[in-house]
Amino acid sequence: MWDTLIINPFVNTLLWIYDVVGNNFGIAVILFTILVRLVTYPLTMQQQKSTKAMQDLQTSKEWQEIQKKYKDDKQKLQQEQMKLYQEKGVNPFKSCLPTLIQFPLMIGLYQAIMRALSVTPNQLLDLIDHTYPIIDITRLIPINNIFLWLNLSLPEKSFGLSVAGYGLPILAILVVATTYVQSKLLTPTSNTPGDQSAQMTKSMNLMMPLLMGYLSYTYSSGLALYFLISNLIGILQYSLMGKVNWSNLIPLRFKRAKT
Repeated sequence: MWDTLIINPFVNTLLWIYDVVGNNFGIAVILFTILVRLVTYPLTMQQQKSTKAMQDLQTSKEWQEIQKKYKDDKQKLQQEQMKLYQEKGVNPFKSCLPTLIQFPLMIGLYQAIMRALSVTPNQLLDLIDHTYPIIDITRLIPINNIFLWLNLSLPEKSFGLSVAGYGLPILAILVVATTYVQSKLLTPTSNTPGDQSAQMTKSMNLMMPLLMGYLSYTYSSGLALYFLISNLIGILQYSLMGKVNWSNLIPLRFKRAKT
């Protein structure tokens, strides 16, 4: 089931794009990333609707009354907040759904990249087993795994650019930075004390960049390239929609000087 629904479509889509773009696997990964973002666009829109519903609820009269009534009892405050979420049909955790769905896509993409970049006889036989008849695999192999300074079949720690004798994981650093920027831009502002969803989001905003950076540094750089392009597309997409919250990224407040 996993091979049928995830691995085989990923492998064959990558190989088809690779063939169309003139045997450049890096470009194939970039175009594949754009395709994934288009396919998951409905989830992105659902995330935005959920975020907007949360923002509207947190500015409502009922919400403000709960804050005043239970301001000295955090446990009761959280219980009443969750109760109000349920009454209004708002799911505070739905905004995390697209991120959770990305994980099987990451695993599938990693496996697809490693299969497409097969070199040993056994690996090539396995690749053939996952290739659709419409793909002339004998004409495409061996796959060109070099893109810019990257060897897409290897983790960046194995070949990263050397600066002053030390390997510099440029791609992993960029993934950490763009993951952080994207998460901060899309986080709704909440000044509500004891807001469970806001606390969870804050924790994820700190942990996700580190996790993505670790995966980018440890696993195939082709996967790291996917992370980076996906983050950049997400930032651009939300910017064009006017949905980003720039105040989260640059929390500067200019106040009038007191006279």
